[in-house]
Amino acid sequence: MPERDYPELGAPELQIALVRRAVDHRDDIRERCIGCRRTPLIGERVYFGHGGTVYCELCRALEPTAGLESRIMHGPEFGHTMRMTDHRAA
Repeated sequence: MPERDYPELGAPELQIALVRRAVDHRDDIRERCIGCRRTPLIGERVYFGHGGTVYCELCRALEPTAGLESRIMHGPEFGHTMRMTDHRAA
């Protein structure tokens, strides 16, 4: 099956460059653990050290001070969902 018969199978260099750029940009804006470079999972507790450094649950022992701020890692839908409740008298 020559590539000229099926041009859609060969990805042009521009398309590959755009995908790589998008993936690199996505990775740049994600919070990563300073110890293991892992992206924390949704629902995992993350800790913030001095200067905004992020530590995962596994690597928080790397920060010698005990006063680390912490929060739960939320997914992309956090803040965009709502729960419908019925306030009518039963």
